[in-house]
Amino acid sequence: MDAEGARAEPSPGSRSLITVVAVVAVLAALWFAREIVAPLALAAVLVIIVHPIRHPLERRGWHHWVATTVVVGVAYLILAFLAALLVFAGFEFGVLVTDVLDELEAAAASFAGWLSSIGLGEQAADAAASALDPSVLVDLASGVSAWLLGFATAAFFVLAYVIFMAADAARYTRAERAFGPGIRPTVERMRAYNSSVRRYYVVNASFGAIVAIIDGLALWALGVPAPVVWAILAFVTNFIPNIGFVLGLVPPAVLAFVVGGLPLMLAVIAIYSVVNVVLQVLVQPKFVSDTVDLSLTLSFFSVVFWTFVIGPLGAILSIPLTLLFRDVLLDRDPGARWLRWLSGDARVADDGGRIAGARSQHTPGRDP
Repeated sequence: MDAEGARAEPSPGSRSLITVVAVVAVLAALWFAREIVAPLALAAVLVIIVHPIRHPLERRGWHHWVATTVVVGVAYLILAFLAALLVFAGFEFGVLVTDVLDELEAAAASFAGWLSSIGLGEQAADAAASALDPSVLVDLASGVSAWLLGFATAAFFVLAYVIFMAADAARYTRAERAFGPGIRPTVERMRAYNSSVRRYYVVNASFGAIVAIIDGLALWALGVPAPVVWAILAFVTNFIPNIGFVLGLVPPAVLAFVVGGLPLMLAVIAIYSVVNVVLQVLVQPKFVSDTVDLSLTLSFFSVVFWTFVIGPLGAILSIPLTLLFRDVLLDRDPGARWLRWLSGDARVADDGGRIAGARSQHTPGRDP
């Protein structure tokens, strides 16, 4: 019996192959259902962020359904605020394109002529000047209405998901009473994950607001059109790790070149770069390092990967999704400590405790 049982046990290679196949199948399913999964993930993040509001209400004797209603209401307010920002920025961008279309055509022709004058070939000049092609912005502006319609459809799913998830969250808080102390490790892992996600977005929203205000005021002082639109863009792209700064910089820099030439564009790039280096490179990582614990390479790859899997929302939700998959795949496997450390989690240590820089774990069971 023992020999037969040993032969029936899959080898490590077989287990690895089964895991890889299962992960690929799950990711393929997520890709096919991305229009449903992306709003679901966004709703989950919103509920995680506002869930702590429930605790003081229930301690004061409020009924569970009343506390759930408050949680849903606050989540709706956050979603409505973000939707209002995006809708306003979308319409303002459409108006802006029509206002600067002539200047953009002139800037594109001037830029192509300058590139040719310094010795670049005609093909290189045409390729570089195509970045200022007015038809690109016209097509983008004409697609704003279709994007807003898609956003409204996704928002409907988010609104419904928030209600269901907030109600379920109230039930999950009673899991330990229902299953006893044995369920405590699982509950503590869930609390630690929720706390990490919550702190990550609170920190990013705080720094994003600071960056948006500074950038918007600087663009307004320099005379760049629609500074509020680019401030909103800077706020939203701050939630995208590593490459968000570049995504938020390119449109106002191009517009600055159109309306003010090379000196104004360089001024915009300089201001954005200084703000990014001081806040997003030197200060912000110190606040989020204990929360995220992901390597820079994995953070950058996660943005590209989750954007491909579930669409544009994947860029903003990339960190929570990556943390979730890491916890599901590696958390319970003692032999996966090395992989967790390699992914950027410095809290784990090897058997001899020799991994440098290991930090104490997050205190479980306590919401910040």
